[in-house]
Amino acid sequence: MDEKNIKSALISVFSKDGIEPIVKELSKRDVKIYSTGGTYNFISKLGYKVIKVEDITNYPSILSGRVKTLHPKIFGGILSRRNLNQDIEETKKFEIPSIDLVIVDLYPFEKTVQTGSSEDEIIEKIDIGGIALIRAAGKNYKDVTCISSKNDYSEFLDVFIKKEGSLSIDDRKKFAINAFKNSSSYDRAIYNYFNNSKDNFILKNKKETSLRYGENPHQEGSFYGNIEEIIEKIHGKELSYNNLLDIDSAIDLISEFKDEKPTFAILKHNNACGLAIRNTIEDAYKDALAADPISAFGGVLISNSDINKSTASAINDLFCEVVIAPKIHQDAMEVLKGKKNRIILILKNFPEKKFLIRSCLNGFLQQDCDVISDSQEILSYPTLKKPNKNEIQDLLFASKISKNTKSNTIVLVKNKQLLASGTGQTSRVDALNQAINKAKKFNFDLNGAVMASDAFFPFPDCVEIAHKAGISSIIQPGGSIKDNLTIAYCEKHNLSMVFTGVRHFKH
Repeated sequence: MDEKNIKSALISVFSKDGIEPIVKELSKRDVKIYSTGGTYNFISKLGYKVIKVEDITNYPSILSGRVKTLHPKIFGGILSRRNLNQDIEETKKFEIPSIDLVIVDLYPFEKTVQTGSSEDEIIEKIDIGGIALIRAAGKNYKDVTCISSKNDYSEFLDVFIKKEGSLSIDDRKKFAINAFKNSSSYDRAIYNYFNNSKDNFILKNKKETSLRYGENPHQEGSFYGNIEEIIEKIHGKELSYNNLLDIDSAIDLISEFKDEKPTFAILKHNNACGLAIRNTIEDAYKDALAADPISAFGGVLISNSDINKSTASAINDLFCEVVIAPKIHQDAMEVLKGKKNRIILILKNFPEKKFLIRSCLNGFLQQDCDVISDSQEILSYPTLKKPNKNEIQDLLFASKISKNTKSNTIVLVKNKQLLASGTGQTSRVDALNQAINKAKKFNFDLNGAVMASDAFFPFPDCVEIAHKAGISSIIQPGGSIKDNLTIAYCEKHNLSMVFTGVRHFKH
């Protein structure tokens, strides 16, 4: 029962890519091949012997191909238990041939949806026979090998050749697990299309990528989704769970500045430790690094502009895990590739995120993404003193960083350069003191700098501390029952403050 020699195969695939080498090896071992429709024609044109399914069923393909393999002689051949006398007798009685291998590649339902096809076209890409074949073969994995996607072709072929046409029970079970995973994802995509809702959004992403490990080496990790739609990996080691979290945070942050002048950000543990806008990307990088060259060690670097050779040379002096940019010049690429493990990514698109999902208790939490990017249009001015043009630019710059930093957070900015942040603190006062101390550590002058807070100030203490440190203007959501005290302090000490009316907690 353990080892099963493959003597017959049913092949019914949408995509023919990768089928020829399999058919070649099957034919070399005299495996009887059954097929139908386009797959039959494909195999025949290759010159290999293949039997029409219709010759077994004595029934033609009907309803414009909607019904081809759905017949007892096909499913009986897949589902019959080879060690059960009753099944053996019934297959002989009804002249049902045994089928040891089923290879299926389903109609591309989800891709058809994404291309904006008509409803009729989409409906016709709901695979019926293929999904039934997968379930039947997966169910009977003790006797049948089920290859349910072209993604498994290469692995199957390697095993088939290595084991000279036989597969073990472990091999068959592994492919069966893949089969049910693929069928489940396929059904989920159909459900999501018909339901047209955000329910079970996490399950829409059918493609699974195994990661080196999870957050720590003793944890397993996987990514679900089509990552290649967003980034292209050019160089370096395989992406890890932590890499992906940092990359996601980096792309979210730089998206706030995608239409700005050259902007460079450095992140560590999902938080910005440096960010600057300058006339050149090299200057932006150098000023981003200046905010915290210690935290930048082992960080993720991202640019909204092309990286040239001079910028790459400057980056090369820093040990960093990941470099991301929309384009990297060829001579710059050669410089960056000098570190063999450094991950180099091309940012192809910004992800269109709609929902955020995370596990919680014995279920999931789901929420809409925070898509509001603070702008001058939403600002209100509670203080008599108004910020000047440069201060408004810095305030909005700081607010965008604050939005993408772990709460509680305080961000200090001057001349479109991040000076320091206080991140993930249990009190807003602690976050502010952390930011001030960090700015002083790297010799930044806070006089004339601005401050952003991701949530309102429950007391005027933060405003007082900021004022004594040299801060000239403040941006915050407002909405505290003690806003009047904070405003009064600003009025008394000639500070300007603006309200956004939007809280940007990030837990």
